[in-house]
Amino acid sequence: MAKFARKGKGKTPKVNTASLPDIIFMLLFFFMVVTQLREMDRMVVVQIPAASEAAKLERKDLTSYIYIGTPVFAQQARFGTDTRIQLNDSFRTAVDIRDFIVAERQNKSEADQQFMTVSIKADIGDPSGRQGVRMGIITDVKQELRRVSALRVVYAGRKAPSL
Repeated sequence: MAKFARKGKGKTPKVNTASLPDIIFMLLFFFMVVTQLREMDRMVVVQIPAASEAAKLERKDLTSYIYIGTPVFAQQARFGTDTRIQLNDSFRTAVDIRDFIVAERQNKSEADQQFMTVSIKADIGDPSGRQGVRMGIITDVKQELRRVSALRVVYAGRKAPSL
């Protein structure tokens, strides 16, 4: 006979989960560091002009963005190919800029309201002949910004290549 007798059926041991919270927190910290939060989805085609002089914004959280251009291809079936003004995540008209700026100011603290900047990103077209935004629309936007006393305006562009 055998010297060693079996003591019942061999059950599998339970999985030790003592290190599981450590692994979960490491993954959480990793994704918190690596992930960027998107403020809004751009729904218009924008090719911004080259800038001859660039100044970095001190606080981007005090900047409100206005995108002006034709809708992206996925949105053209719904909105057409005419030039549109995008405020946050929706298309609006130049008249709606007043309400947009007032709402943006209310979201800021009273001390920061005077430092609020509006960044206009408009499509300039491209060398292949595609038309950009007409100056009349940009003038309408600027007039509405003046009416609501939003006088800190930045025209966003990319830095011109150095020669």
